[in-house]
Amino acid sequence: MHQTIMEGADLSAILQDPEITARIRKVTDFLEKNGIDYEMYRHPPLPTIEIALEYWKSLSAVHCKNLFMRNHKGNRHYLISFECHKNLDIHTLEHMLRQGKLSFASEERMVRCLGLHPGSVSPFGLINDIGLARPADSSPDMAPVFEDVRQDVSIKELFPNGHRVKFFIDSDLRKADRVSFHPCDNTASVIVSYQGFVRFLELWGGEHEWIDIFG
Repeated sequence: MHQTIMEGADLSAILQDPEITARIRKVTDFLEKNGIDYEMYRHPPLPTIEIALEYWKSLSAVHCKNLFMRNHKGNRHYLISFECHKNLDIHTLEHMLRQGKLSFASEERMVRCLGLHPGSVSPFGLINDIGLARPADSSPDMAPVFEDVRQDVSIKELFPNGHRVKFFIDSDLRKADRVSFHPCDNTASVIVSYQGFVRFLELWGGEHEWIDIFG
């Protein structure tokens, strides 16, 4: 693991915050346990892309915007990641994803599904979408059946694969050598290789779909 404090950043309070430390450590522990190499850069909170770009410009990686959405019924959740200079309005997004009417998920849903707060949405939050339930054998024309459902999980929110989140990814990220995301807190950025990112998706095990985004 390589960690760098970015130049000019006074992070004394942030580095001593136990909640921030716990969120970040959960991500880095997962990466280290599974042999995914990474670099981590610590910086002040970066709540917007405009602010983030001032710190990211010196980092060699493709950086992303990350959105967390819910469907109209509120029983399905979607994570969308795309290159940070692109723009998407919600109507275009609805058309692309073909999941019906969408809206931004509340902070409560972010915390419950991804273990993070607004301004820190990241694919690394998917470590909190592992081990929720085990799909049981059932007929394809029947409603999904689950076993070993975690007590804090509502079955109505589960996809048939036992995960709460479906992940849509900008196809252009396939061309990247390295990609960067917050480790569930916007006071740090973690860079992994594209191969490391693909390995992360395999470990998560949920459904992901590569989509063309031209914004």
